[in-house]
Amino acid sequence: MTAMVKTPREKRRRTLKNLPGQIGSVAMSHQSTSSPLPRAVDALWERRAELSPNDAEARAVVVGAIDLLDTGKARVAQVSDGEVVVDERAKRAILLAFKVLGLARSQVGDFQHHDRLPLKTTFDGVRVVPGAIARWGSYAAPGVVLMPSFTDIGAHIGAGTMVGTWATVGSCAQIGGNVHLSGGVGIGGVLEPPNAMPVVVEDDALIGSRAMIVEGARVGRGAVVGAGTILSSTIPVIDVMTGDELARGRIPDWCVAVGGTRQKEFPGGTFGLPCVLVIKRLDPGQRHDKAALDEVLREHGADT
Repeated sequence: MTAMVKTPREKRRRTLKNLPGQIGSVAMSHQSTSSPLPRAVDALWERRAELSPNDAEARAVVVGAIDLLDTGKARVAQVSDGEVVVDERAKRAILLAFKVLGLARSQVGDFQHHDRLPLKTTFDGVRVVPGAIARWGSYAAPGVVLMPSFTDIGAHIGAGTMVGTWATVGSCAQIGGNVHLSGGVGIGGVLEPPNAMPVVVEDDALIGSRAMIVEGARVGRGAVVGAGTILSSTIPVIDVMTGDELARGRIPDWCVAVGGTRQKEFPGGTFGLPCVLVIKRLDPGQRHDKAALDEVLREHGADT
């Protein structure tokens, strides 16, 4: 079940368009006012309840839109002026794909699949290790390394990023360039509603083993996230030097953060609730020295 086999895009699109019932050719977030995807997607969205795999014209529009995501010519979201901007039309196209594409059998090597979406077939300049799976509609830039892992539709992975063994990059997640997702990292996905902010991990970040970044949370540029850390959009991020709550669901740029707990009084007693602790500030542009980072994390009982 590997994503390594290539099929010419033109052949696939002809097949998908001509076979009815087959797969055819916040921090604050803001909706994009412009999109590279055709306006026809919005018109289809308004009558989505009527659509089915038998609608060849709708299928052609949706396939063309997903192909733009697949090649990186469009993306679900990006950071602009410090804020995440969501292309709601791209989200709509992905949701429409599950309306207009029927279940179809496909095969890669000895492995068989039965799904509405085929596997990705274009990996220009990408190293894909056997066992890596990427769905059509996801994008990996040149220099990306996909170890045995899973990348879902709508995800965008920047140049030079390593996706470690058993890591998951969920639907619509936006991963920057030169990011290291360590083994077993879980990057959550989000599809509905179309304006929901996806998970964003910015350039040069390092996410430690088995960490979970979910529910539209955001990891800043150059940040180091300790192993096992859980960050969601509602989890507070606290500076250990001041005790101040910095944000919820957002780890600042150029810092080292680990999972922690803070005490809260309830009628039934005092309990520890999860939080993320910023334990060190890094100089902007500082390269991640593994030995130095390990020493910092060991001092606080954490590890990458």
